[in-house]
Amino acid sequence: MTSHADDLSSHWAAPELGRMIVSPQQLRERVAQLGQEITRDYAGNPPLLVGVLKGAVNFMAEIMKSIELPIQIDFMAVSSYGAATKTSGVVRIVKDLDVDISNRDVLIIEDVVDSGLTLNYLRQYLGARSPRSIEICALLFKEGMQRVEQDIKYVGFSIPADFVVGYGLDVNERYRNLDGIYTYVGETK
Repeated sequence: MTSHADDLSSHWAAPELGRMIVSPQQLRERVAQLGQEITRDYAGNPPLLVGVLKGAVNFMAEIMKSIELPIQIDFMAVSSYGAATKTSGVVRIVKDLDVDISNRDVLIIEDVVDSGLTLNYLRQYLGARSPRSIEICALLFKEGMQRVEQDIKYVGFSIPADFVVGYGLDVNERYRNLDGIYTYVGETK
């Protein structure tokens, strides 16, 4: 791991960033590996990728390029944080799917799993629509934060329980455009 000072693209955000948790190079390599695993596991039966907005948008864009199958995509937007750095525990659907998922293999693309409440809610919510299967592909898994047991098929990185930003993750809609993932040491406003 490197410090944010080693990443010149983050100079504008440097005062509010702590250490780099995952470098751009590590992200590229791991996303390519996940794409290969998904390609192998879903050979002959391409899944519908469901990206969870907005945090998973960078991850979704990269992983779908790494999957060598004729996939389809859709997006959902859910909220459990608001402007805070800790989940409220209340999940609400902000944008629902546009496609029918009955009898489809669904692969939820999530940015980070911390409490597990959002994923638990999404599994139940989407499960009521009779998909053939629902699996999870999470870029980050925060160690020791889960309030709900989760079966996550694909995990990019297990990380400490720090609040992180970059590569789609934000605080108050900022820092999504950083190409690495950093601890956030600034204050929420």
